[in-house]
This record gives sequence, C-alpha cells and structure tokens, in this order.
Amino acid sequence: MSVVATTPGQLVGYARTSTTDQKAGLEAQLRDLKAAGCSKIFREELSALASKRPEFDRAMDYVRENDTMIVTKPDRLARSTVDLLDIAKRLETKSVTLRILSMDVNTSTPTGRLMLTLLGGIATFERDLMLERQREGIAKAKAEGKYRGRAPTARAKADEVTRLKAAGLTGDAIAAKLGIGRASVFRILRDAAASKKH
Repeated sequence: MSVVATTPGQLVGYARTSTTDQKAGLEAQLRDLKAAGCSKIFREELSALASKRPEFDRAMDYVRENDTMIVTKPDRLARSTVDLLDIAKRLETKSVTLRILSMDVNTSTPTGRLMLTLLGGIATFERDLMLERQREGIAKAKAEGKYRGRAPTARAKADEVTRLKAAGLTGDAIAAKLGIGRASVFRILRDAAASKKH
C-alpha cells in the first residue's frame, strides 16, 4: 500500500500594530515572523477594534490547506479570547495550522490544541462571571429602587419624528438626523397614523 505524503504548506505571517503604537513594534513583529520562516507576511496599522481589517481578511483568504499562519502574540491577531478561538476554528476548517510565538501555541500539536481548549474554557468562565455580576447589580439596583432599565431612546423622540415628517423629511433623513434606527422611525410614524384613526 502506498502512502501519499502531504506536501508541507507555506508559513504565512500576520503583523498588526495600532495607529498609536511605535513603528518599532511593527518592525519587531516583522523581524520575529521572518525569523520563524514566514515567506509571506501581511501587515497593517490599525486598531484591533477596527470594524474592517483588510490585510487580515486577505491573509485568511490567502492561506491554503497545510499552510501555517503565524503571529507573534494573540492580541496582534484577535480582539478577545472568543475572537481568537473563532479565528482558530476558521483556520482549522481550512486545514491551516495556527502558531502564536509568544505562547508557544501550535495547533498542529496536541499540546497546542489543549492550550486553545483551555483558553475557550477561560473565556466561557469569564463571560459567565460577567453575566452573574450584571444580574446581581440589576437585582441590587431594583431592590434599592434605582433600576430604570434601558431608556427608550427612539420612543422618547416620537414627537420630533412626527414633527420632522410633517416638515417633509423622509424616514431615512429623520433617522440620520435624530440618530435612531430607520425601523424605529417607521414604527413611530405607523403608530402615530394608527392613533389618529381612533
């Protein structure tokens, strides 16, 4: 029986620095990624909290089966532990290994996979604690008569919505002007129209 050997994939690096970081931070990442053997490196200078990270998206599209994506630290790649686990899962579905140099994580090894599993457990634990603290805080505030819940922002602006509509503004224009959702504007106008009929 012949065994088909899998060809080793490419080592692909991803480096990110926020716009407030020093250039030295990016240069250090590039140096470490090259030292790790990366033949292709994607880099960008923007916050991890940015809604779009075009170079990260390009890196995720670029990697193929048997490739390894390498980052120097987890916070260069992900916004949170949950985000890191999601990225690792996306790479796994493409049969791509993830390596994080600072943590010595390599998802092609049992130890690396175990470390990610532990991170997942910690993330779930942290979220449960946060929700528990939130529930306790709300219960305490209610007991003290201080809890008001979320302010109905759109409803509070109902009079302004109807006034602007009467002035000839479109629903979209009203939503933009008052900083509320388009659906909220049309719901208020619908309710106003219905109340006039009664």
